[in-house]
Amino acid sequence: MFSQSVIEKVQYYVYFLTDPRNKEVFYVGKGKDNRVFQHAEDAISNQVETDKLDRIREIRKSGHEVQHFILRHGLTEREAFEIEAAVIDFAGKNNLTNQQSGHHSDYGLKATNEVISMYEAEELNTSLPILLININKLFDRKMSPTEVYEVTRSSWVIGERRNNAKYVVATYRGLTRVAYEVDAWHPETSSQKTRWEFTGKLAHNDIQRELIYKSVESLYKNGRANPIRYINC
Repeated sequence: MFSQSVIEKVQYYVYFLTDPRNKEVFYVGKGKDNRVFQHAEDAISNQVETDKLDRIREIRKSGHEVQHFILRHGLTEREAFEIEAAVIDFAGKNNLTNQQSGHHSDYGLKATNEVISMYEAEELNTSLPILLININKLFDRKMSPTEVYEVTRSSWVIGERRNNAKYVVATYRGLTRVAYEVDAWHPETSSQKTRWEFTGKLAHNDIQRELIYKSVESLYKNGRANPIRYINC
């Protein structure tokens, strides 16, 4: 643990945890005080099962201890958020046990054509009845349209206006990505609350040209968690 003297001098910091058995980085975080050590403590005192805590328990069970590293310190909170997000982007969230991609992700990892689209993209303006679904936590740039369809189609807590939408458009980091033509909606009842999923197909090329790589940032302002937005429905 850090002493009070160390805590007051390091301020906010960005850290990562590694597995001593293979030197793999498995978690990246930001914090202050003794946050970097809290995960190992939680793995002992907390019985909740998460990828991160389970990995720590596996390490301890093998007779080793998690290795803690401070990547940058002496930071403001905002600087720590920015660096944490950049490191998670670089490492790839799928290679870590982090559940979140980090804050300020609108400025995160993007291909050059996405950067161009982000700053040159026109606001989405259409008369078509569409439903936008934000898939930030599920999207990966390596996905095919079919793979994007699978993470977009299911399953959502959504109202009856869904039936008025002819197209569903997947969005990621403020831009529309892929449009699908809806055939039908179906209840998905594996959870306590009824959720809905749709079946459909990739929209025609002319529809894609009208709807894709358009800015929808204004529709997802103020940090509202609901991933669903209706247009003309």
